[in-house]
Amino acid sequence: MTHGTQPSHPEPVATFCGNCDCGCPQLFVDPSAAAEKRVLLTDDFGQRVQMSADQFGSLVAEAKSGALDHLLPPAVP
Repeated sequence: MTHGTQPSHPEPVATFCGNCDCGCPQLFVDPSAAAEKRVLLTDDFGQRVQMSADQFGSLVAEAKSGALDHLLPPAVP
């Protein structure tokens, strides 16, 4: 719930899914949430992380720059 009595309605942005039917991680934006909790990332275990748009932007910038590439195994051709 957000401040007051209005329920939060996150808008889906992306689903990060392989080829399973197990509840894939999803990315949402919740325009009615507090600014520091506007971006919501859920995992396939029911956990969730909320962050600000600035924090999410920083994560995206690091991913685009290649700074996180070392976290993944090399792609198989």
